[in-house]
Amino acid sequence: MSDIEKPTLLVIDGHSLAFRAFYALPVDSFQTRDGQHTNAIHGFISMLLNLLKNEKPTHIAVAFDISRFSFRTREYPDYKGTRGETPVEFIGQIPLLQEALAAMNIVTITKEDFEADDILATLAAQGTTQAYHVKVVSGDRDTIQLVNDDVTLLYPSRQGVTDLTRYDPPKVFERYGIEPHQYPEIAALVGETSDNLPGIPKVGEKTAVKWLLKYGSLDEILAHADEITGKVGESLREHQENAVRNRKLNRLVTDLDLPVSLDQLAKQPLDEQSVRDIFARLEFRTLLDRVLKLEGVVSDGSAEAAVIEAQPTAPTAQHLLDEELGAWLARAEKANPDGLGLMVHTVDGVPVSIGVATPSESVLLEWIPERADYAPLEAWLASEAPKVLYGAKPQLKALTRAGLALGGLAFDAELAAYLLKPGGAEKGLADLVARRLGETMPVTDPNQLVPSEDSGSAATDAWYVLRLVEPLTEALDEGSIRVLREIELPTLRVLAAMELRGVAVNHTQLSELSAQLLERSNTLAASAFAEIGREVNLGSPKQLQEVLFDQLGMPKTRANKTGYSTDAGALADLQASNPHPFLDLLLQHRDASKLRQIVETLDKTIRPDGRIHTSYVQTGTSTGRLSSTDPNLQNIPVRTEEGRRIRQAFEVGEGYDTLLTADYSQIEMRIMAHLSGDPGLIEAFQAGEDLHRFVGSRIFGVDPQDVTSAMRSKVKAMSYGLAYGLSAFGLSKQLRIDQSEAKQLMTDYFARFGAVRDYLRNVVEQAKVDGYTTTIYGRRRPFPELKSPNRVLRDNAERAALNAPIQGSAADIMKIAMIRIEDEFAERGLRSRMLMQVHDELIFDVMDDEWDDVESIVRTHMAGAADLAVPLDVQVGRGANWNDAAH
Repeated sequence: MSDIEKPTLLVIDGHSLAFRAFYALPVDSFQTRDGQHTNAIHGFISMLLNLLKNEKPTHIAVAFDISRFSFRTREYPDYKGTRGETPVEFIGQIPLLQEALAAMNIVTITKEDFEADDILATLAAQGTTQAYHVKVVSGDRDTIQLVNDDVTLLYPSRQGVTDLTRYDPPKVFERYGIEPHQYPEIAALVGETSDNLPGIPKVGEKTAVKWLLKYGSLDEILAHADEITGKVGESLREHQENAVRNRKLNRLVTDLDLPVSLDQLAKQPLDEQSVRDIFARLEFRTLLDRVLKLEGVVSDGSAEAAVIEAQPTAPTAQHLLDEELGAWLARAEKANPDGLGLMVHTVDGVPVSIGVATPSESVLLEWIPERADYAPLEAWLASEAPKVLYGAKPQLKALTRAGLALGGLAFDAELAAYLLKPGGAEKGLADLVARRLGETMPVTDPNQLVPSEDSGSAATDAWYVLRLVEPLTEALDEGSIRVLREIELPTLRVLAAMELRGVAVNHTQLSELSAQLLERSNTLAASAFAEIGREVNLGSPKQLQEVLFDQLGMPKTRANKTGYSTDAGALADLQASNPHPFLDLLLQHRDASKLRQIVETLDKTIRPDGRIHTSYVQTGTSTGRLSSTDPNLQNIPVRTEEGRRIRQAFEVGEGYDTLLTADYSQIEMRIMAHLSGDPGLIEAFQAGEDLHRFVGSRIFGVDPQDVTSAMRSKVKAMSYGLAYGLSAFGLSKQLRIDQSEAKQLMTDYFARFGAVRDYLRNVVEQAKVDGYTTTIYGRRRPFPELKSPNRVLRDNAERAALNAPIQGSAADIMKIAMIRIEDEFAERGLRSRMLMQVHDELIFDVMDDEWDDVESIVRTHMAGAADLAVPLDVQVGRGANWNDAAH
């Protein structure tokens, strides 16, 4: 039989590819209405379709492990013992995947007491004997030993099978310098970390290959161990049993008695109705179309053969200038009144190319500043003609730096996708296109020095972005569309302006503080070492475990993968229950080190203009709250002396007179009062009383003036904790009181503020019915996990659902205030400007002669951003730096 006539057997390691798919795709983006996660299934089947299309197998099988236990774990109980617990979101996906494969008439194979690799090895051996081309798909390097002239290993990258390394004998030799059957002997000597198989200490891959080339086999290496000199020779002789054990365990079994023959693996037509049923349960609409098209099934459900439809191809970009460009834009606008796609590609924050697209045409312009023939584009960009972008904020900033205005921002596909799945939107435009259009975007080959125009150009991106508008808009409810148009898109413009402005920061002050924190950290470390009589690495969990639990004999904390926890929470609990000078010094050292890291990060991000230009992230939280990065301004401590000194370094900008800070007071508790309608809380806020003292007087039955600071602290912790699903156990830990006292405290609280209890209970119950929570302004947060059969996922979802309407409403209120303030500053032509948003606080550069106007505008719009049953209290401060302006 000639090579062309040979059948092709494709054998796949099911668990290996499923895990790769699980970690490649965002968990929260793939869930059914009942809370079942499906990202591993979706990714696996996408990979499988690519394999079927590219490899065209005549026979196929997928092998799965039954459990973590096999004959290898009996031989060596620690085999794979370091692998972590299976993620709870992965649990339950394999049975559903196997059901989907059965509907596709693809045989799945398991074997009690053996691993999937052994099934692959047996099928590969049978295929070689029976004159098949065998292609093995596995991410386990042990399968390299299967490679021969008839067996090719397709080794997937972390991204899946879109990037496969094809190992045939020459490729194995090129990569390792040995024959495929020798690879396990290298692994035996070096060890396999992923399988928890320690090798010979001090022996790396190069040394192992050198020995193998000289002696020919592991047995011969061990037989000549006495000839190998130096420390590696000593290590080999001392630990040779490791290599013997490893070779025994990594040898794949090639003669299993399998329940099927190769003939029974012949590729069969799928069971269309079964595929439709299981894909409907998994809610895979676009993936169903791909499966049916690949199998030649027409989309109306009939089983007649059909020509497989190719995905739409992006139009070839035109290069137009001057009058031709102006005429094209005018014609495109008229034909597409809802907007054109626009994408700006940038390098180092400035434009390099601009793409504009209609559903059938596109234009690409390489941006060269000061070219007069771009005038029609500049006019169109500045106009209010609607424009559709993806990730518009950095593009808006780049255009601004180039002196170009951008008007008419009508849609941002990234923000729309985020509003649909705030807990896990797709990781980029290509992922979003794959998810919403079921298509694969052309991407530039990273090894291609000069990318082709139709591969990842701004024009192609603009075309894909425009086509995303319809499916995303259809998927969004009216409230979410309103949030997108009235809150998120205007906020995007405000954030872009703030990021460009930045905030002045004093480098000298930060450098001095960093040096002082380093000195303090070193002093604390020396004192800690003196307590235990030796030096250790205070950042090493392993060494700390030895000090705390062996040397000092302290009670064990909670168990983790490396022994026992030494994180901040565990050590704080340990210090509270078993105080020790070393622990106290260790915790102080950690605080100093963490603060120094914050200071150094801030200092490094001061740009030549003397300002820090953070990036605000609109899509970084599930609640709608803004986060910031490069640097993170949200993690600067407020109440410590060092935190205040950090804030002192944030100064009024050159040409301005003072900073103004404006902060919402207890905004989340005010929203709680509004949403719950609790008369007691509403009375406290309307009367302008200290909330926690007021609540404390009701709970403890004393006059407000008799509420002690300890009582107030307990009430404050409970008031905020309840909104985050804090249990009596959690409250007892936080306040370091008995659980019975914490439970009684909660009982007394709800007895006086029953509407709060009823509201929190109803939020979760309504979310179970709806599948989501909603803010005052209509922002949705889906909670499919509320119906999950997994109790851990369900409990976590219930706690998150409690606070989602409160935090989300607070986020919306802050954004609305920012939009209105920025707009009025512009309308009045004020030189003062908004600089930062940190938690519930806004910071401004202000001119003295504008102070009264600025303060009035800020107070009016922050207090009036929402119509609540209680007033929104805004505290304003003034000073030369952020700390002095505190209120």
